[in-house]
Amino acid sequence: MTDPQHPVAEPEYKDRTFRSSGGIAGGVLLLALGGWLGIDAMIRGEGRTPWLALAGLLLAVPLVVAFTVRPAVYANDDRLRIRNPFRTITLPWASVSGLRSGYSNEVFTQSGTKYQLWAIPVSLRGRKKASRRKSQGAAAGDPSVVNARRPGEAASLRAAGDQIMDDLRELSELRAGAESAQGEPVVRWGYEILAPAVAGAVLLVVVLAVA
Repeated sequence: MTDPQHPVAEPEYKDRTFRSSGGIAGGVLLLALGGWLGIDAMIRGEGRTPWLALAGLLLAVPLVVAFTVRPAVYANDDRLRIRNPFRTITLPWASVSGLRSGYSNEVFTQSGTKYQLWAIPVSLRGRKKASRRKSQGAAAGDPSVVNARRPGEAASLRAAGDQIMDDLRELSELRAGAESAQGEPVVRWGYEILAPAVAGAVLLVVVLAVA
């Protein structure tokens, strides 16, 4: 029996995290290659080469991280948090008016502002594969395709990115009226990305001007 003086704490709802594995892999590869070439130039280079290499690394590394490793989408019962290359946008579900999938995945606020979900890329190839599976299943008379009503059945006929967007739409509709999901959008700039990139650009201009 639960002691009323010491109630059992409710487990916190953990964020569902969505990231692009392909983007992360490509970013790590670029960082490794760029780091190897840049550090080698800084150690072995002569004249202004080490300074150019340093400026190039300061400029390029944050940008590579911003567009490959950094993007992520976090969703829980209360809000959607979008970490894009240069901004982090926090949207309580009540502030979301809709999510759209086209050539990119986007979320719209009640005021009409649009934000792109960089971490959930659209795969036209994935859509073609899903469409082909659906066509093949329908031709074979597969009941799970012809009568795709249950969530598990429908998910198997969707591209991964499209299915994620479907799940986010469902969560938005279910939680928009919840008291804990109220509030206004909050946008924060990623100064940890912008500051070193700007420093690298300034250093590059100075080195080139002095030379």
